[in-house]
Amino acid sequence: MIGSANLNIMIKAARKAGRSLVKDFREVENLQVSAKSAGDFVSRADIAAEAILREELRTARPTYGWLGEETGEEDGDDPTRRWIVDPLDGTTNFLHGLPHWAVSIALERKGQVVAGVVFDAAKDEMFFAEKGEGAWLNETRLRVSSRSRMIESIFATGVPFGGRRELPATLQDLARLMPGCAGVRRWGAASLDMAYVAAGRYEGYWERGLNAWDVAAGVVIIREAGGLIQPLDSGGDVVEDGRLICANEAIFDSFARIIRHA
Repeated sequence: MIGSANLNIMIKAARKAGRSLVKDFREVENLQVSAKSAGDFVSRADIAAEAILREELRTARPTYGWLGEETGEEDGDDPTRRWIVDPLDGTTNFLHGLPHWAVSIALERKGQVVAGVVFDAAKDEMFFAEKGEGAWLNETRLRVSSRSRMIESIFATGVPFGGRRELPATLQDLARLMPGCAGVRRWGAASLDMAYVAAGRYEGYWERGLNAWDVAAGVVIIREAGGLIQPLDSGGDVVEDGRLICANEAIFDSFARIIRHA
């Protein structure tokens, strides 16, 4: 699949940052004897990956705005376009030597995400999409699952940790959802959860308490794969609010009724 110049810039940047992270990931096991040294190392790896992305993306498109997990928000000379970047989604997995984390890059134009890349560097899986051009995993076109029965469907979410305020609502969601489905997964990387919905590996995904850089790339990938994605709250905004629900079209209404408790 040959994408636009911007999409190719994004893929190139994601691969470069991914190579850096894979190299660092190989060192993580050696640091597990000290939680503090491992945590400090991963923080440095995260910051280094964002520096790579920043250099690649802003060198190629110096007028675009920027929103990065580590470096925050900066306006660009072009107020209509902005990069939204998470250099390491799944930091806790990375820290514990679990090979489930990703580089996430989105391009926003006039408030709408028009291109997205989620790169699972540990597995060499590049999920990407551009508005109107479909969604892809490496060289394969993506489509959401065709399952239409809740009892056959697998869902994903993030279970809040450390006493975060979203925990009670999520536990209530699970109590309503789990008796009527084939399972719920919690793998700890929102961008990959969304990419997996696009790839048909999950039927749906929901979560609260996310950031724009966690979800922006996944929004366009899911939509271009034929999935539905909405804010959890009526009148909300998926990217800005960080509260979302998504699924294939056949499952969406039944799934949303359970999660929204309507």
